[in-house]
Amino acid sequence: MKNIFSKYLSFAVCVLLLASCKNEEVFDNNVFISTPKVETILIKPSVLSDSRILQISIARAESNDIAVDFAVDQSLVSKFNLAYGETAILLPSNHYKMSSMNSVIPTGSVLSNPIDVNFLAINTLDRDITYVLPVRVSNSNLNVLQSGSITYYLIKAGALINVVADIENNYLNAATLANASALNNLSEVTLEALVYPRNFDRMISTVMGIEGKFLIRLGDAGYDADKIQIATSTGNLSTTAVLTPNKWTHIAVTYNRVEGTIKVYLDGKLNTSGRNTTLGLVNLGMSGSSGFYIGRSWEDVRFFAGDVSECRIWNVERSEEQIASNFYDIDPTTEGLVAYWKCNEGGGSIVNDHTTNGNHLTAKSLLKWNAVSLPESN
Repeated sequence: MKNIFSKYLSFAVCVLLLASCKNEEVFDNNVFISTPKVETILIKPSVLSDSRILQISIARAESNDIAVDFAVDQSLVSKFNLAYGETAILLPSNHYKMSSMNSVIPTGSVLSNPIDVNFLAINTLDRDITYVLPVRVSNSNLNVLQSGSITYYLIKAGALINVVADIENNYLNAATLANASALNNLSEVTLEALVYPRNFDRMISTVMGIEGKFLIRLGDAGYDADKIQIATSTGNLSTTAVLTPNKWTHIAVTYNRVEGTIKVYLDGKLNTSGRNTTLGLVNLGMSGSSGFYIGRSWEDVRFFAGDVSECRIWNVERSEEQIASNFYDIDPTTEGLVAYWKCNEGGGSIVNDHTTNGNHLTAKSLLKWNAVSLPESN
């Protein structure tokens, strides 16, 4: 009985092995793109270029070279939009360059030589438009797996700010400044801050500046707590600029000594223009308890209850157009920019000055960092 069972078992194993060999013989070896089906490239002002690798694969090595040609196929744009719910247009040809339009899987290998797909002048693309570059396998001396024959490069606007500093019941200043002179004797000034107030539960909330010198604040005695006021050593400028709680708002204040003007901009639009012919030169390079603060003036209770980002000092008067163009990011080497606190460190209590002046600020206590995605989607 045991002999009969052993014979049947041996026969069954042989049948399975034979079937396995036959399946292997009929298995098609197809070419397919090994890189992701969709690769995303983000449009950011600070990102000038990007590069991705395009390669093809096969399941098992062949005894000869496998050649493949690629093509950019405009007809695939509509298919991409339908499949992924986008409204993309074809990426203009001057914004990409492929190192080659063909590649080879060498004999005995399963992976092709890489092709560089370079994306050029990304920062000049329109952030309000989504672009796509569809690349497909157009020809090969081996069968092509159709489901793996296309890669889409999606180019769209990315978040410019991902984390911000929460300075409620806190503030930023410096015991000493590394290069105070860069912030002093200013005949022209522009102060900027991107702010997110949560409430106005105190008479005065401070944005940035120096008490009794040059200061952006909210509220005052007999003055609405949500309204911007510019306090200087020779008088205050009242405005009609009102902040909305739980909403990001960009504030900019300019001063021109020769013209004797102070201007206040809200979200890049002129809100208030006032005269001040006696202020003279502005000195913001003061440190210590009587110096420059973000989120404090006079006393700790005048804090700003909310988040801050993109705080800047310029030694020039920025125009309305310039202000409106760079809420969320700017090149730290831009002429006239003398202090730039992005407030995006994401940890600790130090906020770095991204200009070469290196006037870093330190928080009173450990900062809370909040995740965001700015600019916000409409």
